[in-house]
Amino acid sequence: MSLFFETGRAVALTLVLAFACNLAPADAIAGDWRFGTADDGLVTASLHATNKLITGGGALSYSPVLTIACRAGGEPRWTEWLQLNDAVSASRKITMSVAVDGDKFDESWSVGSRGRMLVLDGADAIKRLVSASRLSLSWRFGLLSGRGQADFDLAGFEEAVEQIAGNCHTDPP
Repeated sequence: MSLFFETGRAVALTLVLAFACNLAPADAIAGDWRFGTADDGLVTASLHATNKLITGGGALSYSPVLTIACRAGGEPRWTEWLQLNDAVSASRKITMSVAVDGDKFDESWSVGSRGRMLVLDGADAIKRLVSASRLSLSWRFGLLSGRGQADFDLAGFEEAVEQIAGNCHTDPP
């Protein structure tokens, strides 16, 4: 019986130390990235925002999702998009206020899929985030509507890009 309690105590201590020291396997990717591959060759990595947007008159909230992607086959095409639950009123382009580790600038993003997806194409969109630790995106939902903001902790971003590039059989941007 004493051996059981000593073994249990050792296991508990090991778990406490592992969590306290934030130990992870060497091949683990930091952050909360989710990976996917579509039938058409699109390879993605997605990350939920650290903040919530309120919708439905304040009754519901959700976290926007940032996705980076590469299309395999032929010339790979890199893209980045922000998935929303609420549509923006713009139909083609929207001005996105961007802050990468505190450096602020504006970009023109395309409005996709029923106004619920904001898209920035090109390898430069991905490249600017490789060494970053924080990303903040801000946009207007419409002329008379408020602003939306999505904040992201980019831990593991570089590893995610490398994994996607490997699956696309190309070099990271």
